[in-house]
Amino acid sequence: MIKLAKRLQDNLTYLREKMGVGESFDVLVREMEIAGKDAALIFVDGFIKDEVMFIMKYLFQLQREDIVPATIDKLYKKCVIYFEVDRVDTTAELIDNILAGPVALLVDGEKEAIIIDAREYPARGPEEPDIERVTRGSRDGFTETLIFNTALIRRRIRDPALRVELLQVGQRSKTDIALVYIKDIANPGTVDLLRERIRKIEIDGLPMAEKSVEEFLTLGTWNPFPQVRYTERPDVAAIHLLEGHILILTDTSPSAIIAPATFFHHLQHAEEFRQNAAVGAYMRWIRYFGILLSLVITPLWLLLVLQPGLLPPGWEFIGPKEPTPVPILLQLFLAEVGVDLVRMAAVHTPSALATALGIIAAFMIGEIAISVGIFTGEVVLYMAIAAVGTFATPGYEFAFAIRLVRLFLLLSVGFLRLPGLLLGLALFLFLLLRTKSFNVPYLWPLLPLDAGALVDVIFRKPVPFKVTRPSILHPQDPDRLPSAD
Repeated sequence: MIKLAKRLQDNLTYLREKMGVGESFDVLVREMEIAGKDAALIFVDGFIKDEVMFIMKYLFQLQREDIVPATIDKLYKKCVIYFEVDRVDTTAELIDNILAGPVALLVDGEKEAIIIDAREYPARGPEEPDIERVTRGSRDGFTETLIFNTALIRRRIRDPALRVELLQVGQRSKTDIALVYIKDIANPGTVDLLRERIRKIEIDGLPMAEKSVEEFLTLGTWNPFPQVRYTERPDVAAIHLLEGHILILTDTSPSAIIAPATFFHHLQHAEEFRQNAAVGAYMRWIRYFGILLSLVITPLWLLLVLQPGLLPPGWEFIGPKEPTPVPILLQLFLAEVGVDLVRMAAVHTPSALATALGIIAAFMIGEIAISVGIFTGEVVLYMAIAAVGTFATPGYEFAFAIRLVRLFLLLSVGFLRLPGLLLGLALFLFLLLRTKSFNVPYLWPLLPLDAGALVDVIFRKPVPFKVTRPSILHPQDPDRLPSAD
């Protein structure tokens, strides 16, 4: 660690060389005189608030006796009128702070610098997330600015035990990561595990923010099923904190990572908790049914087409009645690829043209493909049902995992018929049994069985009856009812 020099010009020469002052138009040095002493403010243009001008105005009014002797002490304790002020004495700390947004004040003859955190990041306001919309409820969502996101959580949980630990990752990006948990609820072992894995991240930068962090946290597994849950809703994040989960927030990302997360966490949506318990339970069952259909309907239909003898009496209408020019398995794969192409095109299509894209996909491509014999009508029907079930899945990453399993089941049925379907489902279940999210079994509360928690997963209990936190998280305070203290 290189210490700051006593001469101001030596420090400025070093900073100009390391930070490219003069080469980069947005790294600025404002040299000035404070109470007869040479000084300088170093900052990145676009990050500072107008309050810096009022600080400068006050500094210009100081007399020599106001800051001599012990200049840095007096400036820090009496003269720099601002809330967030710190002191650094190394060039590395100074540069890291400047590039993060605060203003640095250097004074000739002093081997310390004062950091004034008067930054203001370019940011949008909280808006409702597109993929987690609700009919009734709050309309605010996380933004790309970390401090905004922690404030949205603090607004909902005014608990002195709420902890927001700031960690920094990336040799070049110096990305800020917040580890958020309630100290007297969260399992200390899980908190330590996540903190240690974040600290062990060694990479030059994290421009893809939370997604890169997730891959380090889960140790780069090829398992398609997500071991963490994402949310852009502060209310969803807050309720998970109260249950004993831990959040990881990454600066520049509006998504919060929730850990640990089980299979059933990816099947729940905030809308269920914004409705009456009975309505919420009904919505949950419909969602479960849709996801199940999404997984098995096309492989099961393919099996019945390839082995008509498995059809029960009265179900002979299922399947094409005449040979098709394109094999059914290939039709299903083409339909899967087509749905994914349309989805990707919709992501990259301006909203004003999205309706036109839907018309093109549904009528011009779908209808013509059926009329020329590329697809049978049933392939389009069952693929549409599978797609609707996929889009009804709340977890975006989980929906992709289901899609990959469905493709695997199609291949298994196409080559091995009924044994292929049974083998594929067995491998699917085996994968889920092997999966853990930070030492939490993925299929809990089904396996291992926790009857009380399983009832809550199936029926969405009314809030007054949810008196305990999930036992699998091993919370320090398992009771959600207020204590007598």
